[in-house]
Amino acid sequence: MFTNIRREWFSNVRGDVLAGLVVALALIPEAIAFSLIAGVDPKVGLYASFCIAVVIAFTGGRPGMISAATGAMALLMVTLVRDHGLQYLLAATILTGLLQILAGYLRLAELMRFVSRSVITGFVNALAILIFMAQVPELIGVPWMVYPMVIGGLAIIYGLPYVTRAVPSPLVAIVVLTAIAVYFGVNVPTVGDKGDLPDSLPVFLFPDIPWNLETLKIILPVSLTLMVVGLLESFLTAQIVDDLTDTPSDKHREAKGQGIANITAGFFGGMAGCAMIGQSVINVKSGGRGRLSALVAGVVLLVMVVFLGSWVGLMPMGALVAVMIMVSIGTFNWASLGNLRHHPKSSSLVMIGTVVVTVATHDLAKGVLTGVLLSALGFARKVSQILEVTTSLEDEGATRRYTVTGQVFFASSEQFLKAFDFREVIERVRIDVTGAHFWDLSAVGALDRVILKFRREGVEVEIVGINEASRTIVDRLGVHDKPDAEKLLGH
Repeated sequence: MFTNIRREWFSNVRGDVLAGLVVALALIPEAIAFSLIAGVDPKVGLYASFCIAVVIAFTGGRPGMISAATGAMALLMVTLVRDHGLQYLLAATILTGLLQILAGYLRLAELMRFVSRSVITGFVNALAILIFMAQVPELIGVPWMVYPMVIGGLAIIYGLPYVTRAVPSPLVAIVVLTAIAVYFGVNVPTVGDKGDLPDSLPVFLFPDIPWNLETLKIILPVSLTLMVVGLLESFLTAQIVDDLTDTPSDKHREAKGQGIANITAGFFGGMAGCAMIGQSVINVKSGGRGRLSALVAGVVLLVMVVFLGSWVGLMPMGALVAVMIMVSIGTFNWASLGNLRHHPKSSSLVMIGTVVVTVATHDLAKGVLTGVLLSALGFARKVSQILEVTTSLEDEGATRRYTVTGQVFFASSEQFLKAFDFREVIERVRIDVTGAHFWDLSAVGALDRVILKFRREGVEVEIVGINEASRTIVDRLGVHDKPDAEKLLGH
């Protein structure tokens, strides 16, 4: 146990602290922006980011991953805030946390097995594009000095590692550009322009709402959606950090940890949040590996906005835009573009479909769902093509033997049916399914039709070699041996 604590908390203290500082600086404008998207005061997003980052450092299942208020979650809150107000949002946040804890105990993370590598690649690329698109408004209709600042920031971020890696280059870029803007009095948009920063610590409070069934009807649909999107983004981000660091994570613990963090945020005046791929990539790229980086990010965020708000407000947005552009470039899987020529077309279609839907809707859940459905359809198509039915004559021409090899299910059942010649004049048909498997109701229905069609022609039918699993589903769902089988099949 103590070895585990030492490894997760204190094996990389310097790297985690410096990375946490970078993340804290980058969190401020994002938390404010996400608050404005949701239609609430900036402090709601900032308090949420502090609470979630600190709590998840202790409860999460993926060391080195950053969680806070996110844009994907903020978009789902707009209608609830507009129609019912902030207090209902806080209650929905608490309920979201409870549902996420339940999901952790139900081990819903196992569903991640159905998310293919192509979907994850598409998810990552879509997020990279969305992160970049989110910076575009900060580059339109702004003073011309913003552009040299962004270029200078990118130059520091990418150039400093060639000189020294003692400190994270994004942190140096933010500090240097802030110093230049303050010293020379450069007129550029700053963090302070995004909204007023809070001047007090968050306090524990119960949402001021009626605790009854009517309230539950209002917040439950929103909470369910927040739970699904939050866990989906968290699990996928955890997978990305797993790949970046070559270390495993506990997705079930992560689900419970996200739930505890959101409950805490709701009771301290914050909105629901989840893992942030952008900030997590910043953290890893800046040297963060352990739980300490998330704790430092949360604590420093609160200290800066509450006690150093006047200084934090002077940070030029151009510096943070440069950091986020670096994140989008580093997040995008550039190799996937070259792989479009080499990978199977079905895999490329899944990746592109996930990207297009996610970017078009700004909804990660819809994008991933699209990718999963395309993957399932592609898989079903491939498996259905494996089915093969060969024929031969036996018993001196009195018996037609059909040998079925492959998977019989909804996508291949029609192919299975077409393989039989019901017009042939023959005494007996022997269907050998030793090398086949019947998966679902469509497969059983196809077998029923084959048997009944032959019987209608006066042909004796014999099934041989059926495996135990197929026999179980055929005996349970099949109707060919039941009275009035023709009526049951709709004939």
